[in-house]
Amino acid sequence: MVTARRFTQLDVFSAQPLLGNPLAVVLDADGLSDAQMAAFARWTNLSETTFLLPPSDAGADYRVRIFTPQRELPFAGHPTLGSCHAWLAGGGRPRRDAEVVQQCGVGLVRIRRDGARLAFAAPPLLRSGPLEPALLQRIVRGLGIEPAQVLDHQWVDNGPGWVAVRLATAEQVLRLRPDYAALRGIKLGVVAPHPAGSDAQFEVRALIGEGTGYEDPVTGSLNASLAQWLIGSGFAGERYVAAQGGALQRAGRVHVARVGDDIWIGGDVCAVVTGTMRL
Repeated sequence: MVTARRFTQLDVFSAQPLLGNPLAVVLDADGLSDAQMAAFARWTNLSETTFLLPPSDAGADYRVRIFTPQRELPFAGHPTLGSCHAWLAGGGRPRRDAEVVQQCGVGLVRIRRDGARLAFAAPPLLRSGPLEPALLQRIVRGLGIEPAQVLDHQWVDNGPGWVAVRLATAEQVLRLRPDYAALRGIKLGVVAPHPAGSDAQFEVRALIGEGTGYEDPVTGSLNASLAQWLIGSGFAGERYVAAQGGALQRAGRVHVARVGDDIWIGGDVCAVVTGTMRL
C-alpha cells in the first residue's frame, strides 16, 4: 500500500533560500521501515534526511531519526534545527512555551525558541585537549600551510570525531584548498576571526575526509564544539556569530550564545520545497 506523507526540504542556518545547508524532512514517518528510511535518504542524496515520529520518551515532544546516504546518525546539528522547524510548521505543539524537547539517538535535546530563530543546547565534548603531533602534521599537510600558521589546535569531539585548528585570519581560512587524500579519516574544523566590524566574528570551514572528501556547507555539531573551545579558552566572547559556507558560495550564519552553563547554537530556517512523498 502506497502512503502519502508530508515532506519538506529546508535551508538551515539561513533566512534566504539556497544559502544555507539543505535538509529533507519526512513528517508522519510512523510505519516506515529502517530499510525504507535508508533508501529514501540515499535517494534524496542530501547530507541528511530526517524522519519525524511520535516520541517514546515521556519527556519529549517528538522523535527524530537522522540518516545520511550511508548510515544513521545519533545526532546532528542542522537536522535538529530543521526537524524542529518542520515539526512546528506542521502543527506540532510543544509542552513548554519557550522550549521544544527532541528525542534522538543521543537522548533528549533541548531546543530553545527565540522568536523565529531556533537554537539547540550544545552537547558536551567527549574528547578535548591538544592534537597529537602526527595528527597535526597530517592536517598541516592536508591544508597546504606552514606549521606556524596554526595558532592553536584542539580535539573538539562531541560525537562525530571533530578536531579543529585556528588560523590568524578569515581570509586565510577562505583561501584554503584542502587535499582530501591527506585528510583521509579526519573530520576537521578550521576557524579564524573576521576583521572588527564584520557581520560575523569568525569564519568556519568543515572539511570531511570521508570517501573522496567533501566540505559541509554549515555544520551545527562542529560549531557547537568550536563554541565550547573558543568561549572556554577566552578567545571568543559569550555571544558571537560564525559565518560558514563562503568557500561554497553559501552564506550560513550560526548564532552562538552562552546562557548560564549552556551554550546555545542557533540559526534561521526557511522552507524551499513542500509537498508529499509516496512510499
